[in-house]
Amino acid sequence: MAWMVYMSLEIVVAVACCLGNVMVVWAVQMRRSLRQPTFCFVVSLAVADFLVGAVAVPLAVLVDGWVRTSFHTCLAVSCVVLVLTQASVLSLLAIAVDRYLRVRIPLRYKSMATQRRSWAAVALCWLVSCLLGFPPLFGWHNGSASANAPPPSATANSSVIECTFLAVISLPYMVYFNYFGCILLPLLVMMLLYTLVFHNLHVRLQRESSSGEPGSKAFYKRERRLASSLALVLVLFAVCWMPLHIMNCVLLFSHGPGAVSQGAFYAGILLSHANSAVNPVVYALRIRKIREAYAEILRRYFLCHHKRQRRRDSDVWQGGLPGSDETGSRL
Repeated sequence: MAWMVYMSLEIVVAVACCLGNVMVVWAVQMRRSLRQPTFCFVVSLAVADFLVGAVAVPLAVLVDGWVRTSFHTCLAVSCVVLVLTQASVLSLLAIAVDRYLRVRIPLRYKSMATQRRSWAAVALCWLVSCLLGFPPLFGWHNGSASANAPPPSATANSSVIECTFLAVISLPYMVYFNYFGCILLPLLVMMLLYTLVFHNLHVRLQRESSSGEPGSKAFYKRERRLASSLALVLVLFAVCWMPLHIMNCVLLFSHGPGAVSQGAFYAGILLSHANSAVNPVVYALRIRKIREAYAEILRRYFLCHHKRQRRRDSDVWQGGLPGSDETGSRL
């Protein structure tokens, strides 16, 4: 029963991830005012979130013991999930760095943060994500004999295993390298950057209030609103992903597979996936330009199409009324 509920919710989350993040990319592409360096990284995050729904969720179901594969096939599938998570983290880090530079050196920022450099930074984020997500493929996995090795049925020498994530991915890798090094450390850096951003904005707003220049004050208020919205995305990421990583820590340090229940793991996995569906909603509620772009997309491509279809159906219905040529010819 718990598995059926989990599967149903995963399907809902996957659909929401795909639809919501397609809207984000569409909105940024459609609105020229959104083609800024910051939104290049927002698009990168949206692509990672879309792939969570389109790829990671199906793979998460696949590595839940439903299929039997070779050890290395199961390992490769599991590493794809790690790469997508890392891409989200590095996209968030790039957004935080961009916001810091925007308020710290606003004059130099305009010449530094070009579209070409921003997309080059996005490509670098994804390249580094692959480098950080694929180490298990090169030996840091459960196939080698160690104190944390799984049962013999799930070793690299086995021809076929029951594919589960923790049967192939090493818990020390997940805790020490992935969590402490690749997620927790960047989150601490991002928290520091946003603290500096808000402090800098607070100082500049106080200075502009005393100088009486309304134009500069309005600029810094807009920057504060955008920084607050993007910081909220970061907070939600941390809240959604921490439970799953804490459970991995409990498993590693308790030295017992029964330390965390299967239901708790399902809840943690579902919460981590749900984060990718929440971000487009945050953008709509907090960023006016994206909200307006959403409304324009719905109005232009969906509501207008619906109205045209209703008008076409109405014309067909009226053309078939008694007294029309077509009807008269039938009578």
